[in-house]
Amino acid sequence: GGNNAGHTVVVDGKEYDFHLFPSGIINPKAISFIGNGVVIHLPGLFEEAEKNEKKGLKDWEKRLIISDRAHIVFDFHQAVDGLQEVQRQAQEGKNIGTTKKGIGPTYSSKAARTGLRICDLLSDFGEFSSRFKNLAQQYKSMFPTLEIDIEGQLKKLKGYAEKIRPMVRDGVYFMYEALHGSPKKILVEGANAALLDIDFGTYPFVTSSNCTVGGVCTGLGVPPQHVGDVYGVVKAYTTRVGIGAFPTEQINEIGDLLQSRGHEWGVTTGRKRRCGWLDLVILKYAHMINGFTALALTKLDILDVLDEIKIGVAYKLGGKRIPYFPANQEILQKVEVEYETMPGWKTDTTGARKWEDLPPKAQNYIRCVENHVGVPVKWVGVGKSRESMIQLF
Repeated sequence: GGNNAGHTVVVDGKEYDFHLFPSGIINPKAISFIGNGVVIHLPGLFEEAEKNEKKGLKDWEKRLIISDRAHIVFDFHQAVDGLQEVQRQAQEGKNIGTTKKGIGPTYSSKAARTGLRICDLLSDFGEFSSRFKNLAQQYKSMFPTLEIDIEGQLKKLKGYAEKIRPMVRDGVYFMYEALHGSPKKILVEGANAALLDIDFGTYPFVTSSNCTVGGVCTGLGVPPQHVGDVYGVVKAYTTRVGIGAFPTEQINEIGDLLQSRGHEWGVTTGRKRRCGWLDLVILKYAHMINGFTALALTKLDILDVLDEIKIGVAYKLGGKRIPYFPANQEILQKVEVEYETMPGWKTDTTGARKWEDLPPKAQNYIRCVENHVGVPVKWVGVGKSRESMIQLF
């Protein structure tokens, strides 16, 4: 994706916010790579660098590589994102709830083959400028209120070009060498969630990129046979930011409790996340697409205070269970959720460091998830710090 998604990473008690940076940028021994599938807003990248430098991030530019095939998010893409949301609200009475970071419009330019890439910015600047002007004109004709300072923008872009030049590589060749050179551990980080995938998500309330496992191949140029383990990261309850269907949502004191205890605010927008019971229909659907080899179940501790806990195990339409996840939004709004109810453990789990430390009822909850989805839980999270991640095998 782009800097619409955010990951909060806590290391040694310091909290970092990442949007474009891979989370591995903190590790001085790791090389971080932004692939061709990402759309990059250059001012956003340097703003993020500055914020995290203040928190102690050092020498990031020595460890970061950027694919020359990644598309560029321009300031006018961001302005257009905002204008389109206003238009949707006026015409349909509802918007998509985008982050207004220009992601959708940039992927639109990419699909329309009018987009500009990092390699274009670093090549002949005259050629880049004329294509930039054409793209800007196209948007101005579509949105008459749009104001674009073309010369000012180009001047800034020229400055960014020189700043990123040392970091840019041919991403395909870089990945090929990484995969075929001396053996190394390669971790691919996805952003957004499976249900926000452009192809498989709750369309149209989705992002514009593939955030499912296929993005590894298309977004980095990694051949499928190199994909090893696939880890699904899922909270012990379900959340959604922005609008769109949410069958297990709890618009009540349970939802409020999960929201406040879980500090459920969007990292990018600060919007309150909507909360509900764990939806295993969604989790199974995500597994159908991604083929998880293991799961990381996070934020188990948020459920510590509940008397009873429900798990959504099936969807019904007209009283009949359906074995699939509905594609259509209107149908998804109509499904009835079938729940399994379990007793809560009513114990503070934040101090747990191994499986045996978890109360039996919490262990049962985890086993229930494993049995329904058919994927082992490899990690259980009971807090923000790295120590709070219990590894089971």
